[in-house]
Amino acid sequence: MTTMPSFRDLGVSDAVVDTLAARGIGAPFPIQVMVIEDATAGRDTLARSKTGSGKTLGFAIPIVDQLDPDDRNRPAALVLVPTRELATQVRGEFADIAKAKGLTVKAVYGGTSVSEQSKGVGSVHILIATPGRLDDLAQRKMVRLDGVRIFVLDEADRMLDMGFQPQVDRIVRRLPKDRQTMFFSATLDGAVGRIAEVYTRDPVLHEVELEGKTVEEADHRFVPVGSHEKLTKLIELARAEEPDGLSLVFVNTKRAVDSLARQLRAEGVPTVAMHGDMTQQAREKALQRFEDKHVGVLIATDVAARGLDLDDITLVVNYDPPQDDKGYVHRVGRTARAGRTGTSVTFVTPEQLGDVSRMAARLDLHEEFEHEGMKVAAPRTVFSGSTRGRRSGLRGPKRRR
Repeated sequence: MTTMPSFRDLGVSDAVVDTLAARGIGAPFPIQVMVIEDATAGRDTLARSKTGSGKTLGFAIPIVDQLDPDDRNRPAALVLVPTRELATQVRGEFADIAKAKGLTVKAVYGGTSVSEQSKGVGSVHILIATPGRLDDLAQRKMVRLDGVRIFVLDEADRMLDMGFQPQVDRIVRRLPKDRQTMFFSATLDGAVGRIAEVYTRDPVLHEVELEGKTVEEADHRFVPVGSHEKLTKLIELARAEEPDGLSLVFVNTKRAVDSLARQLRAEGVPTVAMHGDMTQQAREKALQRFEDKHVGVLIATDVAARGLDLDDITLVVNYDPPQDDKGYVHRVGRTARAGRTGTSVTFVTPEQLGDVSRMAARLDLHEEFEHEGMKVAAPRTVFSGSTRGRRSGLRGPKRRR
């Protein structure tokens, strides 16, 4: 049996190892084992790993162990992320290990005052940002990026899905050519692979092999319901997760988020809502109440929940079915994270039976679908976002597993 190396075996500094141990993190996850040594050595690195696999510390640890707190060129490290929520979560992952090394961290993102967020942005060692806000700050000359030594593109596939490539391209043009670049993404195919090839130099590629098309650790359930039964069934599921579990419920429209949240509260189920029309302050407050388990249910749209990284979500409910296969994988990826287990439940009304059954078949979940007595419909193309692999756009990086 091969023994998993420790953080110290990977060359992580004592200050960081001790800080992680204080957080209860004693052993690295597979993606961290693969990445940390190469990244700390300053190599350009491509990492393909699903969400919830521990990749944030995979780049955070090498960054804090490389930077010098006395470096006057700031920011010295830049991490781009697709959403506001992920920016605050990544900042939280950095906070204590950066402090242990005498480094400062700041996150900037949209939905808040530009003038407020510009304060101190040019004096921090590590800057975490969403592309739109950083592009805005840079064009206003509120921050310079010519001192960046380490550049990380996190959740690169989602960033492109959300249409951020023009902003990312403008930001990259402001960075020094002589820098370290790291890509972390659930996929490195297609457009993501092509920009990775452009942005990096002789990168090392690390991959955590994915045996299936979706989250293997999750228990996938498809539940036949009538439209009038959905609320009752959701209440039953949410209450079964109490008091320790968290339930994340997906619907397809912002109006449905608010409506369903009101209905659950009226039934005595503590619930918060999150969608794109809410202010940043309201979204952060809702997420904090959910994360602190003051409420057990969060209702959200796909856009609002992009990048949501909470280890304690034990149940994901597709109250409305996802729009495509990729949406299903993204939603279910919010549970069964960091080595934990979790359950995904998708409600299937009679009108949705054909579309959802074909999606389940494409994701190799036909047995789970048929377990509830439903039959998989004859195959045809309905959803536009199949997760079937495409030829990679990468050429030539050294592969290590």
